[in-house]
Amino acid sequence: MNWPNRLTMLRVFMIPVFIVLLMLAPVYEWTRYAAAGVFILACLTDLLDGKIARKYNMITDFGKFMDPLADKLLVVSALITLVFLRNFTEEQHLFNANAENIIFTVVVLLIVAREFIISGFRLVAAGQGLVLAASKTAKVKTTFQMIMTIAMILHFNFKPFLILEWVLILCSLILTIWSLIEYLVKNASVLKDVR
Repeated sequence: MNWPNRLTMLRVFMIPVFIVLLMLAPVYEWTRYAAAGVFILACLTDLLDGKIARKYNMITDFGKFMDPLADKLLVVSALITLVFLRNFTEEQHLFNANAENIIFTVVVLLIVAREFIISGFRLVAAGQGLVLAASKTAKVKTTFQMIMTIAMILHFNFKPFLILEWVLILCSLILTIWSLIEYLVKNASVLKDVR
C-alpha cells in the first residue's frame, strides 16, 4: 500500500461524503459548493496518484486495477445522484420529464453501461492473470466526465454556462462510446480464451 494507492483509496472514501453533501443541496445551498469542492479534491487525487506512481516507479497491479475503478465509482455515483436531483422535485416528489432531463438521464445510463461492460471485461482478464490498464482515450474520457460533473454540480443558471454543460455532455458521450469500442477491439484476444 504505497502512497499512490493510498491516494486512490482516499478517493474512494471521499465518495460517500460527496454524495451526502450533494443530496443536501436542495435544502442547504452551501452544500452544493462543498460537494463540488470535495469532488474537485477527489479528482486532484487522481491526477496526483498517477504522477507519483510514474515519477517514483510505484506502479502496481493493485493501482492499475483500483485507480480506474475508483474513478468509475466517483463519476458514476456523482452522475446517478445528479440524475436523481434533476428528475425529482423536493416538494412533490414527481418525475420532471422535461426533454433536457430525459436526455441527460439517457447519457448517464450509457456512461454507466459502458463502465459495467469494461469492469466485466477486466474481471474476465483478471481470471486469465491479466491486468488491463486504462487507455489514453479512457483517461481523456474520464477527464471530460469529471469536468462535466463539476459543471453539472455547480449548474450556474446563465446561458453561456448552460451551453458549456451540454458541450461537455456531448463530448463525454462521444468519448465514452469511442473508448468502449477502442477497448474492446484492442483487447479482443481476452474473449478468445473464455470458456
